[in-house]
Amino acid sequence: MDSASILQHLVNGAMLGMMYALVAVGFTLFFGVLDVIKFSHGDVLMLGAFTALSAALGLSAAGIEQPLLQLALMLVAGIALTGLVGALVGRYLVLPLKSAPALNTLLITLMFGTALREAVRVFYPQGSNPKPFPRLLPDDALQLGALSLRADSLLLLALGALVIIATHWLIGRTKLGLAIRAVAQDEETAKIMGINYTKIVLITFALGSALAALAGIINGLYYNEINFSMGLNLGVIGFAAAIVGGLGNFYGAIIGGFLFAALQTIGAVAIPFGSSYKDVFAFAVVIALMAWKPTGLIAEQEAQRV
Repeated sequence: MDSASILQHLVNGAMLGMMYALVAVGFTLFFGVLDVIKFSHGDVLMLGAFTALSAALGLSAAGIEQPLLQLALMLVAGIALTGLVGALVGRYLVLPLKSAPALNTLLITLMFGTALREAVRVFYPQGSNPKPFPRLLPDDALQLGALSLRADSLLLLALGALVIIATHWLIGRTKLGLAIRAVAQDEETAKIMGINYTKIVLITFALGSALAALAGIINGLYYNEINFSMGLNLGVIGFAAAIVGGLGNFYGAIIGGFLFAALQTIGAVAIPFGSSYKDVFAFAVVIALMAWKPTGLIAEQEAQRV
């Protein structure tokens, strides 16, 4: 394989890694503040992508065809709705079960995700079939010798990186982030200090869900199609990335996302018929890593959660 092909696979792997990292960070935020696994996370991602698609169809019907304006409004619609849904899930499904066994929360969020997924099929005719997603980014390519870099890939990579950096800044450098970290570290002490516990939990759930929505929209813009089951695959991979990186660790979630994408890329390139079995290879390696390091690559420390 020539160097241009290797570089092309690296770019594709980085694109996947960015999406997985966004999903994994959401799982980490949920676990950090409330010690719960929200299994509807992938389906909320799907909802964000379909909300963006619905916004695009509505804008086109209204005669608004400017790509940048369409993209901006799609992002706002998808992120706003999923953020709201995430906060509602936190308020009415997760918080009431705070004292219940963890399995109860896992089950109720799993059922909610299934209901959400099936609702999309009801509102979209032939919802099981992939839906074309608008091509709103430049389709030019930057030629570096034999390597062709798509402009939309570079723009989406930059967007994902900026969002992750902004989320890191929010968690680590703002009063809101300090409150989130305080709740994650010690709920009772945070309450004594005057932090509104419920408000912080709902903001965190909204933030994690918004990141998932962005991952879903990026997926649609990159592949130019979405489907109602996309959240199943991205949700499982994002959860696996969060686990292998060290559930509850922000940096671990990012590392886990890019690691999983790297394993998929290696599987697709190095193994015969690897494109069909890249997920099998990636999950097999993740299973081996978890057997070796059950706490994840970056072990969680109570003082450094989220």
